[in-house]
This record gives sequence, structure tokens and C-alpha cells, in this order.
Amino acid sequence: MIVRISGEGQWRLADDAADRLNQLDNDAVAAAEAEDEARFTELFSQIVAFVRAEGTPLEADELHGSDVIIPPADTSYEEARHEFTGEGLIPG
Repeated sequence: MIVRISGEGQWRLADDAADRLNQLDNDAVAAAEAEDEARFTELFSQIVAFVRAEGTPLEADELHGSDVIIPPADTSYEEARHEFTGEGLIPG
């Protein structure tokens, strides 16, 4: 799976890491739908940190379509929570 963090670049995630990312995404959707800003903000931070830690960064000149696009890490709660609705960032 190729994941883009907007404004930062792309990372390749292994299948088992993709499963964990999907779980974090589902949890963030639930927090957004419950309007739990603190929980959502924590989960969004975990998503960004997880991709950075578990993914392998792709070179800037290595172009791939992204399977998932995550909003920039500095996105506000109000902006980001609109992305985490329905099926979230990772349709399943």
C-alpha cells in the first residue's frame, strides 16, 4: 500500500502495517462521528506517526499513485474530521 501524507511525501506500507492503519482509521472515524475532539486528535496524530515509523519513504522522483492520502499533520480538527466520515480514508 502506498500512503501519502499531504505536503510530506509517500511511504510504502507492508500488508500487516496496512491492517493496523485501517484500524486506526476506523477508530478515528468513530471519534469524529462521536465529536470527540480529544480522541480524534490523538488518533490522527497516531496515524501520521504510524505511517512515518512503519512505512518506507519513497524517493521524491519515484512516482506512484497513492492508495491512501492523509491530510497534512498540522491540519486542524475541524478540517481533518470531515475526511474521517463514512468509510474513512481507507474504504473497506
